[in-house]
Amino acid sequence: MGAGILGLAVARRLAETRPDVTVTVLDKEDRVAAHQTGHNSGVAHAGLYYAPGSLKATLCRRGVRLLKEYCEDRNLPYEECGKVVVARDAAELAALDEIERRALANGVPGLRRLTGGELREIEPHAAGIAALHSPTTAIVDFPTVARAFARDVADGGGEVRLGFEVVRLGRAGDRVTVASPGAELVFDRLVVCAGLQSDRVARLAGDAREPAIVPFRGEYYRLARSRTDLVRGLIYPVPDPRYPFLGVHFTRRVDGGVDVGPNAVLALAREGYRWRDVRPADVWETVRWPGFRRLAREHWRTGARELYGSAVKRAFVAEARGFVPELTAADVVPAPAGVRAQAVDADGSLVDDFRLGRVGPVTTVRNAPSPAATSALAIAEHVVASL
Repeated sequence: MGAGILGLAVARRLAETRPDVTVTVLDKEDRVAAHQTGHNSGVAHAGLYYAPGSLKATLCRRGVRLLKEYCEDRNLPYEECGKVVVARDAAELAALDEIERRALANGVPGLRRLTGGELREIEPHAAGIAALHSPTTAIVDFPTVARAFARDVADGGGEVRLGFEVVRLGRAGDRVTVASPGAELVFDRLVVCAGLQSDRVARLAGDAREPAIVPFRGEYYRLARSRTDLVRGLIYPVPDPRYPFLGVHFTRRVDGGVDVGPNAVLALAREGYRWRDVRPADVWETVRWPGFRRLAREHWRTGARELYGSAVKRAFVAEARGFVPELTAADVVPAPAGVRAQAVDADGSLVDDFRLGRVGPVTTVRNAPSPAATSALAIAEHVVASL
């Protein structure tokens, strides 16, 4: 269930390794990659940030190798433009040291510590006193990859059934019934990769209440075409270890454009890509979740700062200018936003690692944020091996 890159990767893996089964992918939208897959930054992560030994670290490193091989085999865009993680001042050096330690433990290839001068040799317009350079961090077109996965599923005898909104799940022994308003299907196994709706579908299957999904919209600007020379590859900040968000950064895309962002503001709908996208039922569900209320009490100052950056362009640009001082408000134009399905436990903890569940014949992917797109083929191996 779910025709994003992860659901399609799982279906593809099943069709590839289990010729004895019939595979069906269900999605409520009229196209694949409609939500997180189609609204992300297009970065194939090398595995810098993740705790050594975690699912994120293990599956990202395997996943990026598989993704690169897949793109090369299918002649899909895959450009190793490289990334620098920049420390702006001495206060950020300890956190940069920790990222370097994790990256080395995770086996990130080609990693190099840079001085401020060496940073400017790679990114001439960037500012910082030190940086880490990951030359194998790449950019891809994930919607194109997802569409290729969908073709693989069909070529393997499976079906991608769009416009199928699941409203009810029923379990009887080792069988599971999946119902939409106009149809009812019965399967031996169900894998839920529902992204922004993953907690709701997991509960339909009888899984636990937590974690719950809290939607955070990531808003972007894009460099004007005349200013894309300000950035050669990817320029990232040293992330705040309290949050799974990476902060405002510069991301070159495979079409030659450069995105600036994202921030992280609470979305007023599960699929709310604009401020005017408001669903009161979604808002009510969010504020009722005890984990969200605890999160908001602890981090309201950060939330207020993100809201200010959302409302005031010059504040957003000022944050980005800390890394590229030449940037001005005239250099950027609005770009499409994305919504992150952030899982939050009842105690207010932001779930960082991938989290899977199992209820009888139903496997639930309860948390799969970045680098899930990078890791999709490896996550698919992991999930299918458990079925």
